[in-house]
Amino acid sequence: MTTTPATPSTLDAATLRELIAAGRTPRLLDVRTPGEFETSHIPGSYNVPLDLLKEHREELRRHLDEDVVLICRSGARAAQAEQALAGAGLPNLKVLDGGIMAWQATHAPIAHGRPRWDLERQVRLVAGSIVLASVLGSVFVPQLKWVAGFIGAGLTFAAVTNTCAMGMLLGKLPYNRGASCDLDTIVGQLRGGSTTGRRA
Repeated sequence: MTTTPATPSTLDAATLRELIAAGRTPRLLDVRTPGEFETSHIPGSYNVPLDLLKEHREELRRHLDEDVVLICRSGARAAQAEQALAGAGLPNLKVLDGGIMAWQATHAPIAHGRPRWDLERQVRLVAGSIVLASVLGSVFVPQLKWVAGFIGAGLTFAAVTNTCAMGMLLGKLPYNRGASCDLDTIVGQLRGGSTTGRRA
């Protein structure tokens, strides 16, 4: 008998703003790529990319004993991070409902850096380009239509499982890695409450 993963506990942007205004700010972990984080983020948040969080969740768990709010672009990656940290035994986890997009929609404070395309937009560009090139190329090489079919199947699987292999691969490109974001730096920031890497 299979069990359905629990729906993550969410927190809306308005409630988060109230907590911050009242001086009860939870630990804000932004699980987007360093490039996305550099472009825009909630002041005071820490950048802990999803792939790094999944790989080192046990280590990170030891430095997260307070309320934690997980943030990404729209909520999907934050939900994956919530599952990973909950599996490591971390309580008091919440996902920012609607992600950074919902936060910006409330005209809440946002820290801006160098503009970059967010990961979901990059996935649409790459997947669309491969499908278009495959369909056009299949006029001369009919077998290329299967490349388009493979991409379509991959996107369908990504939607059903709420994961994206292409997104994870694109997230490792230098364009998305931005500034250094390694485990030792993140742990040092979490342990000391440093604002250096929080990009406040």
